[in-house]
Parts: sequence; structure tokens; C-alpha cells
Amino acid sequence: MSEHPTVPAVSVAEAKNIASEFHSRTQNSASPAHHHTDLGHPPPNASSSTLRDWSLLQDPVIHTERLDAIRNKKGYIIDMDGVIYHGGTLLPGAIELVNFLQKNNKKFLFLTNNSAPTPRELQSKLERLGINVGEDHFFTSGQATAYFLKSQAPDGGTVYVIGEPGLAYSLYDMGFFMNDHNPDYVVLGESNTYNFEKLTKAVQLVQQGAKLIATHLDTENLDSVGRKIPATGAFTASVELVTNTKAFYCGKPSALIMRYAQRVLGLSRLETCIIGDRMDTDIVAGISSEIDPVLVLSGVTSMDMLQQYAYRPYLILGGVYEIPADGEEHLVSQSDMDEAARRASFL
Repeated sequence: MSEHPTVPAVSVAEAKNIASEFHSRTQNSASPAHHHTDLGHPPPNASSSTLRDWSLLQDPVIHTERLDAIRNKKGYIIDMDGVIYHGGTLLPGAIELVNFLQKNNKKFLFLTNNSAPTPRELQSKLERLGINVGEDHFFTSGQATAYFLKSQAPDGGTVYVIGEPGLAYSLYDMGFFMNDHNPDYVVLGESNTYNFEKLTKAVQLVQQGAKLIATHLDTENLDSVGRKIPATGAFTASVELVTNTKAFYCGKPSALIMRYAQRVLGLSRLETCIIGDRMDTDIVAGISSEIDPVLVLSGVTSMDMLQQYAYRPYLILGGVYEIPADGEEHLVSQSDMDEAARRASFL
């Protein structure tokens, strides 16, 4: 977790005002117009650890102070599925979040473990859903993998890839070309074309000396109707098992992809946060890279799942609809942003 300045003492009167404002906000945000649901309450006889989890969502002082700290960040790394949309449906507050970030001169990057699409394809998807941002606001595990291989082999090299065009294009851009005979690397990414022949080829090439790389190690995903399907990590595990090797992975929860995202934003970890819906990828990625992680309950993780994890997020929100705020107190001046970028360049 990143360090934070000491929070000033809050008087009883101030605490009551905060509590009143918090109650008003949560009541208003639960209106039918926003399609929000009751987020529940701590279970009876909850442990002190569970109560601390719930305080990040419901305690009027802690929640309000930390939400304000998040609003004051200069950089935002934002997961997509479960945070901005579900499949082809935009989630409440997504448009307002982007408007808030743009209006207040914030830097932001949509970060996904899905290596299949290109940034242009992700841009087009959000545009169809009503959000207009440039393709430079997207970063995938495929791009992170290409960055990593470039750091390992600055002059480029050869790869055998099981994946979609987004991954292949990222590798091409960094000087890596396809080779199914004697490649330097076997790269496994998101794809619906995995079969016995391709996996056997990957196994044989690794046994011949190619290094095994995975864009991420998520073992499962969901299809269009919510059923579980195997993901890159599941297929990677089969190659690891047969070859007795261990893949290097580049996507969340690796701190590597977070470092690359920081580099794209040009900001330090202290001035950046990550917003995601998964404790096992988004939140642990933030913790391992010391970037404040914000959990939204609009996706995979629910409150009753938090007890499974030995770590907790910095803040818990019902969804991104809680972040946008009116007024100019969260506006970042261009001079402040330039100074932040200058400081980050020395890190």
C-alpha cells in the first residue's frame, strides 16, 4: 500500500456532518434512475476483520475521506469488464466517470488482461457504448507482453503465438516475428482457437528450448451467457505440466504491467490508483505495486468473498458512479500535472 499523509483529527460535529452527507449521498445514489442495488450489511456476529472490510464501503468517515483522496489522484488505471461494462452493457456511472476525469484534467488508462483486441478495437467498443476516448487510453496484457520481450531482446526475435490479432500486432510492433519451427519464445494469449495440435506444438517447441511466456494466468473466463470457459492460464498450465517449466506472465496481477501502465501515464505510484472488480487480479496488482487499489462491487467480487483474502483494498465502492463529483476542487492544473510528470521521470 502507498503512504498517505496523516489525516487531521475530525471533531464530533464534523463527523456528524460527514455522516449526514454520506447518508444523503448513499440514499440518492440508490435511486431507481441509477439502477443501484442494496449492497447489504455485515453479517451478525461478524469478526473485527470483516467489520473493517465493511467500513471501507459503509463507514461515513473512512469511506468519505478515502473517496476524496481517490478523487484527488492525478492518474487512474481502470479495469474494463465489470467496471465500465458487462459484455455489451454499459454500467452505471461509466460515462460520468470519464467526463469527470476529462473535465478535471486527469490522466487515465483502461487496462485489460484480454490480449485479443487491439487498442483501436477497444476504443471502438467503448464508442459504440457512448464513451469517446482516444486509443492511447488503452493498454492490454498483449502490449505488456510485447514490452517485456523487447526488454529481454532489444533487437527483436521470433515467436510461436497462440492468440488473436491484438497480441500478434503488439509483438510485430516490437520487432518479433512468427516462427513455428525454432522460435525464441512460445507466447500464449487469449484465443478461442486452442486445440490439441496447437498445444502439442507449443509443448514440443518449449522442449526444444523456446521460453514459455503467457499474457496472463487467469484460468477462467465467462462466455456471453455467463458460463465459465477456460482462459489463457488453464492452457498455459497444461504446457507447464508436460514440459516441467514455469511460464513468465506479464498481465495482472503482475506488478510489471502496472509499471508499464505508470510509464504510459507518466505519473508516480503515489499519484495513481487502480479501479477494478477482482480481488485476485486488480486489487492484488495494486497492492504489489503500491498503487492504491479501489474495489467496485459491480463485477466479480462481492463483500462476502473478501474473507477469502489476506489483503484488502484501499476503498470499496458500489460502482464507479460514486467517483464523479461536481465543483472544481479536484481539478488538476496543467502546471501541477507537468510537475508530477517531472517528479515521476526521476523514479
